[in-house]
Amino acid sequence: MKLAIEKFFAVDAHNTSIQKEILAGVTTFITMAYIIFVNPQMMAQSGMDYGAIFVGTCLAASFACMFMGLYANWPVGLAPGMGLNAFFTYTVVGEMGYSEVALGAVFIAGILFFIMSITPLRRWMLDSIPLNLRIAMGAGVGLFIGFIGLKNGGIIVANGATFLSLGDFTNPSTLLAGLGFLLISILSIKKIPGAIIIGILTVTLMSFFLNLIEFNGIFALPPDVTPVLMELDILGALDVSMISVIVSFLFVNLFDTAGTLFGVATRANLIKESGDIKDLDKALKVDSSSSVFGSFLGCAPVTSYVESSAGIEAGGRTGLTAVIVGILFLLATFLSPLAAVVPAYATAGALIYVAILMLSGMESLNWDDQSELLPALIMVVMIPLTFSIANGIALGFLAYVSIKVFVGEISKISSGAWFLTLIFVAKFIFL
Repeated sequence: MKLAIEKFFAVDAHNTSIQKEILAGVTTFITMAYIIFVNPQMMAQSGMDYGAIFVGTCLAASFACMFMGLYANWPVGLAPGMGLNAFFTYTVVGEMGYSEVALGAVFIAGILFFIMSITPLRRWMLDSIPLNLRIAMGAGVGLFIGFIGLKNGGIIVANGATFLSLGDFTNPSTLLAGLGFLLISILSIKKIPGAIIIGILTVTLMSFFLNLIEFNGIFALPPDVTPVLMELDILGALDVSMISVIVSFLFVNLFDTAGTLFGVATRANLIKESGDIKDLDKALKVDSSSSVFGSFLGCAPVTSYVESSAGIEAGGRTGLTAVIVGILFLLATFLSPLAAVVPAYATAGALIYVAILMLSGMESLNWDDQSELLPALIMVVMIPLTFSIANGIALGFLAYVSIKVFVGEISKISSGAWFLTLIFVAKFIFL
């Protein structure tokens, strides 16, 4: 059995061992495990059954990780994407009132992503979207997540006179949300694996001792997944009003995935001497297929996690690492009582921390060319302020094309930028 595993994953060829791969898989899972608490909590706000979406999250992540390991042989963990789940809940469902249709949009976006991953469309789109706007998408989504975290933790509250104001830190839940963020930050700076999950569970434990929550155990049989299973409306998602939603799901997922996979490939020594990335097409097919599968289980788009780099630092080099992560996500389906007791303010610190990490890409913006910079900053700011990833992205592209046209740089506008801008213009005119 051991020899068969080593041969299948080419363990020796990647200068690793089964023991290292198992350790790497456990490390990656620990750094990603927060999603089994955060995603169901967020998606349940759209009206979906909490227990069902908890199981759906675990199963979608498990399938995606095993598929990545067995097919692409990459040491990358996947799960429903942060930011994309917020877009699903607060924009598509919260503002537009869709749920089954939103899952249909996730399905269609996944199909389009798969088509792009097996055709030259992917390279054309990645090359034709301005770098600043690609970076701005990630940063804007980060601010969006951070805003939700601050709100869930009571750190910012509504104010009739000033729109927003600082929350009440004499409130135990608000204080615990702030402490959770500080704990996660400190542990991360100290490079302790699983900093986010440790922070969430520590705040939950403190809440129990302060009698803020009621503990109902750790293990139980998985809840029924049928309330969300196959509850997607594909035909409804084909409505013209859903075009901008599908485009937003598609491109946020595309650029997030590409950035993560490129970074992970470098760390895992998956780049050939020619400069090409080994089996990149396979990894992209896995990512896109996983989003399609996840929609059947009631999940927002499934994507590759940058937290996989923790497992790579621990020695993970092959798909065996991802398979181990998948097995652990499958076992996590038995943790529903623990997940159900975690309060929203316990995950607020995790959202804020992830948001700040997503802002780090802004250092790569071209700050010297204002015709490139201003549209990117508009996108970053308008995603959280309009409380819509789709609207924020649309305004960024509209600003980009408008500025380029009026400063006499129309020739620098790529075909991809024109294409997306026309879609967003149609959205604002007709919808």
